[in-house]
Amino acid sequence: MKTIDRAGRDFGFVEWFRPGEYERAENTLTGMLAAGARYLRTTLSWAEYVAPGGQEWFDWLLPTLAKRIDLLPCIHYTPPSLSRTGRASGAPRVLKDYADFIDHVLTRYGRYFSHIELWNEPNNLLDWDWRSDRDFLLFCEMVGAAAYWANHRGWKPVLAGPSPFDAHWLKLMGERGVLNVVSAVGLHGFPGTWDSETSTWEGWEAHLEQTRRVLEDYNNKAQIWITETGYSTWRNDEVEQVRRFLAAVDAPADRIYWHGWKDIEQDVPVREGLWFDPRHYHLGLNTANNRQKLLAGRLIAGGLEGAQKLIELAAPSIRKAIDPIVIVGGSGFIGCNLADSYLDDGQDVIILDNLSREGVDQNLAWLVERHGDLVHPVIADIRDLRSIEPVFSDAKAVFHLAAQTAVTTSLTQPIEDFDTNARGTINVLEAIRKAGRDAPVVFASTNKVYGGLDQLELAELEDRYVPINEAIRRWGFDETQKLDFCTPYGCSKGAADQYVLDYAKSYGIPSAGLRMSCIYGPRQRGTEDQGWVAHFLLCALRDEAISIYGNGKQVRDILHVSDAVAAYRAVMGSMDRTKGKAFNLGGGVQNAISLELMLRDIERLIGRSVKTTQWPWRAGDQLYFVSDTRALQSAVDWRPTVHWRDGVRDLCDWLMRDRLPVVRRPRRATA
Repeated sequence: MKTIDRAGRDFGFVEWFRPGEYERAENTLTGMLAAGARYLRTTLSWAEYVAPGGQEWFDWLLPTLAKRIDLLPCIHYTPPSLSRTGRASGAPRVLKDYADFIDHVLTRYGRYFSHIELWNEPNNLLDWDWRSDRDFLLFCEMVGAAAYWANHRGWKPVLAGPSPFDAHWLKLMGERGVLNVVSAVGLHGFPGTWDSETSTWEGWEAHLEQTRRVLEDYNNKAQIWITETGYSTWRNDEVEQVRRFLAAVDAPADRIYWHGWKDIEQDVPVREGLWFDPRHYHLGLNTANNRQKLLAGRLIAGGLEGAQKLIELAAPSIRKAIDPIVIVGGSGFIGCNLADSYLDDGQDVIILDNLSREGVDQNLAWLVERHGDLVHPVIADIRDLRSIEPVFSDAKAVFHLAAQTAVTTSLTQPIEDFDTNARGTINVLEAIRKAGRDAPVVFASTNKVYGGLDQLELAELEDRYVPINEAIRRWGFDETQKLDFCTPYGCSKGAADQYVLDYAKSYGIPSAGLRMSCIYGPRQRGTEDQGWVAHFLLCALRDEAISIYGNGKQVRDILHVSDAVAAYRAVMGSMDRTKGKAFNLGGGVQNAISLELMLRDIERLIGRSVKTTQWPWRAGDQLYFVSDTRALQSAVDWRPTVHWRDGVRDLCDWLMRDRLPVVRRPRRATA
């Protein structure tokens, strides 16, 4: 792939702020700067300015923004009392009022910016038809007068372009004398997002050249800016947003503004009305609930180079995959270890992943570095059925491990949790069914399908809970345990669990599930919400406090990832015996450990005490869960081989080597 030198390439963002959004404005600005933005284009609404409290709002907003970033105010929206239609989008009754307001803005705020943007197209002023000579002349008179006066006072007026691009409109502005009084002319373009753009889009090079030719006739000193561009991820195709962004940055324009930093909240109407078009609501680099999309994450972590590396990582292998194994979520912790085992065997593996979890791109890069063209990355989201269907056309086996994995996230974002875990699983199953090859599927389920197990009688010991029931104490929970979906996460994964098993019955697709307890090991990037063993170790190694929810006596059976990989492979390799069944997968009674015991072992490993903070119990948290894996052992002759103490030491070594190389290596206990 051709390497592009983007040294010296600057970019900015488009973001509107509503009156009173003090915290959002500051947080947004901080995020934009972290992503490397140099410019910000934002609206200065005439209608909002004259409304009660409006002047005080802009008195705070403009200087606050301008202290940290190059600011471009965009003057929009006539006060209804002054407009011809009585609406804020209408043209003023007296055209000179617009220039007078510009004059007022320059006097009051002019020290905060060098450029000022004027209304960009008359068809936004609902009472004018720009195709009418009379109305277009009136529009040019209004904008031209404002531009002339701003120029006269020493500021640089910017005339942004219409969307979709229209060179004829620009030529008319030149003929009416507007272009010769502006310092920059802009283009708007959202290729791949709006239907009107897609049908007429010729590429940045072509549209910039058309603009340049017009300016040669009327003002060859004017700069050409991309004043507004973006890409909506309404279909969850976040990697395409990265591609479109880089294409815009690479365009030979003097400046670029990307729209925008954050998605619009669902209850906020756009200009055309509430949910006029769902694409309006997904143009940000971050979701409305503040999750970073791929573009935001890569810009913050590695700038333009980081975004480019993602695209290079997502490039398909030159070698064509022959009867590949598809691992959905193959860049995740278990997925990349599973992929590595098959790649070691010389198998072609397609890694299907949206890379939404922080750090998993490093797992993918690790696989590519180790195995080269045997790895076939496909960066796509399982919620976007059309984008993933081709992945399964030649698959000989499928492992589905992609999921939203945190109970806490499911409680705050249940719809996103459902879309990923339940709908995403249906999409995977349907893509396999459509491929017509009956590729076998092994699904990563969870012990949370058994609910909180609130009826279980427990005895409380000094450092752990133990079941009163002798059989459970001896073996753990087997697959006859009643399903009891609890929390949105349990519901979404439980629904997926049942759909996977039913596709074996209803459609004959060989499928099985593994209801996992706690898996741990190298390449785990644990957080407080998921991957608790790695999270505990990371906090301890960094000398940070570990949050304990409840009393720390809750018990889990933990399983090293090498044993988990062996189980997944065994189930896939014995599909004649495992089809249509779900098996519990965990470390069993011999690897059952309480949080309190884990803390003590970590102290032994690192040679010092660990810090903890105490918090109330969390919803859906099981006090005791240990997997009875006898059914799995009987079906595929599998059993755990790594004792938890050895496995935790292995994970600690990996974290020290790969995650925390700058941390002083702890003194190890010998006992």
